[in-house]
Formats: sequence, structure tokens, C-alpha cells
Amino acid sequence: MKLYLIPTPIGNLEDMTLRSIRVLKEVDVIFAEDTRTSGQLLKHLDISKPLFAHHAHNEHVGVAGVIKLLKEGKLVGLISDAGTPGISDPGFLLVKTCIEQGFEVETLPGATALIPALVNSGFPLDRFVFEGFLPHKKGRQTRWKAIAEEERTTVLYESPHRLYKALAQIIEFIGPDRPIMVARELSKMHEQMVRGSAAEVLTYFDQNPDKIRGEIVIVIAGK
Repeated sequence: MKLYLIPTPIGNLEDMTLRSIRVLKEVDVIFAEDTRTSGQLLKHLDISKPLFAHHAHNEHVGVAGVIKLLKEGKLVGLISDAGTPGISDPGFLLVKTCIEQGFEVETLPGATALIPALVNSGFPLDRFVFEGFLPHKKGRQTRWKAIAEEERTTVLYESPHRLYKALAQIIEFIGPDRPIMVARELSKMHEQMVRGSAAEVLTYFDQNPDKIRGEIVIVIAGK
């Protein structure tokens, strides 16, 4: 009776560790953020297991289902669409509940967009802040103002259709000259790092709108 948090590739299928593949084969049941996406990965790995949804819209139901299985003595695996479960994906509530109820939780190391982007930025790595996805509306400006005063390197996630807005707000609240890096399509064929001042990076994407696609990580130098 154990819950395994199993990282999955953020792009390149070779990012799947041998240990993660072994554990996926050993668990009795797998909970996934999107069963269709995860089903394709499991098919690629030639793994056939009962697969159930566990996402933001059914998280409480999913937690109850996992706890029931753990009480039955099952080994349960949790995966997200890409990367490590719980990092800007459902997982926190499940881990918290398992710990509170005395069930063992094991998190495997593996793929995540956060660390490769941070290391590739060239900004100081001894101390950093991870902001995840900023609020879409309420509280967003407050977070930007806090980041503007942050002395540590800041990392955040953003979706392609909000990249322009994010870059414009960095210029507005943090300043056009603050060094930043936008990383996209990490570990995939069209991986790209765009570095420069906030104003320079916005100009680049203005001139290259076709590059605004894929998962995006923004790294902001400290004050």
C-alpha cells in the first residue's frame, strides 16, 4: 500500500527514466491528469494498467478513490500530462491526505520544465523563487510587484496565448531593462531559449509570432 508520484516526459520520450518505467509496470492502478494523453504514453511503453482520471475538476473524488485502493493494499501510481505531479498540476491534496492517513508516499525524480529552464538561464542559481502560473486576474498585479522587488531569480510558467500579456506586464511592473529568458518547447525538437531584456524579448516575439507555441517557462533575473 503505497502511492508513487511518477514523472513523465515534458516532450522527449527518452526523458522517461528506467526506474519510472519499472514502477509503472509494478503498480496496480494508475491515476492520470488526462487519461487520453497518458494512455498514449503507456501504449508507447507497452504498459497496460487500469487508468483513472485525477485532475483539478475531480480532485476530491480522485483522492477518495486512491485512499480506498490504498486501504485495500494496492500500489497506486500518479502521473500528470508532463513532468512531475504536483508541480502546477494536481497532486498536493492527494499527498497531504495520504500522509495524514499514514500511507507511504514515494516521489521519483525525473522530468520537470522548471529546473532545465532555470539552469539554462545563466542567472544565479543559489537561491530562486518558483511562482508557477500567476493568477489570471485577481492578485496578478500584486504578484508582479512582489517579483519586481525580489532579489532572487524568479521562475514562472505561462501559456502561449498569455505570453504577450505577461511580457508587457513585466515591462510595466518590473521594467523594460530587467534581464529575462523565455524557454519554450523544452526537450522537444523545436526547443528555444530567448534571452535579453524584457523589452528585447517582447520585440522578438512581436517579430516572430509563429514562435509563440508550446509550453513556456519565463525566468526573471533578481533585482
